[in-house]
Amino acid sequence: MSEPHRSGFACFVGRPNAGKSTLTNALVGSKVAITSSKPQTTRHAIRGIVHRPDAQLIIVDTPGLHRPRTLLGQRLNDLVYATWSEVDVIGLCVPADEKIGPGDRYIAGELRKVAKRTPVIGVVTKTDLTSRDQVAAQLVAMQELFDFAEIVPVCAKDGFQLDTLADLLVTRLPEGPELYPGGELTDEPEQRLVAELIREAALEGVRDELPHSLAVTIEEMLPREGRDDLLDVHAFLYVERPSQKGIVLGHKGQRLKQVGTQARTQIENLLGTKIYLDLHVKIAKDWQRDPKQLRRLGF
Repeated sequence: MSEPHRSGFACFVGRPNAGKSTLTNALVGSKVAITSSKPQTTRHAIRGIVHRPDAQLIIVDTPGLHRPRTLLGQRLNDLVYATWSEVDVIGLCVPADEKIGPGDRYIAGELRKVAKRTPVIGVVTKTDLTSRDQVAAQLVAMQELFDFAEIVPVCAKDGFQLDTLADLLVTRLPEGPELYPGGELTDEPEQRLVAELIREAALEGVRDELPHSLAVTIEEMLPREGRDDLLDVHAFLYVERPSQKGIVLGHKGQRLKQVGTQARTQIENLLGTKIYLDLHVKIAKDWQRDPKQLRRLGF
């Protein structure tokens, strides 16, 4: 008798910058979530789909849980809690190279509310950044943090124990057929993925105050008239203050040019076609705190 096919949803949670998006991309085998060293990079619940002969695992990459200071922050936290209630298994990610702190303990406390009905796996990420002794110490600390169903150390960069983690998640999925039979790696709309790649490029090397204030919308994405090998993409980058506009543009617009070059390469890889990328920077004053502007920007 062959093993039954399983399909279902898992999500990774953790404080900002715990390696959740990098781990999602590594398991899916393709870039479906943007990554950055800046906290709160993820702003939507991105679904990445892992296809295996015995299972289909849909990983929901969520924003980092944090103490919100704005309406946007509150909405991101609400998104995390809503995702927890819908998945079959949860992975709590803690980096191997950082001591367990108040943020981790707060998330573990929140997870206890769902642990009766949803298994929680402890995931020690970024094992390449520290010694084996430190990884071992972190595994012990994780045992004291929460009563996990399993604990596993992984490294998304070199693939260490990714198969083991996938197996641990899959065994906790219900039996069932493929939920996405088309072979796609994400169900994200292309326009949102394109907007996210532009935001990722714009976040590279900027100062701390900008990341939260930056939003990207795609105004238009159309094939060039008379050309089936070229796509015109027109996008707006929104910031909250004139000083931030200057940061994004750079001296004589040089920085925005670099952002365009970097984003264009990533978008062409994603879409498999040449694109013309037209970027403009606009000011939307205090958009993170304004319900009307948040709606307009897709939150």
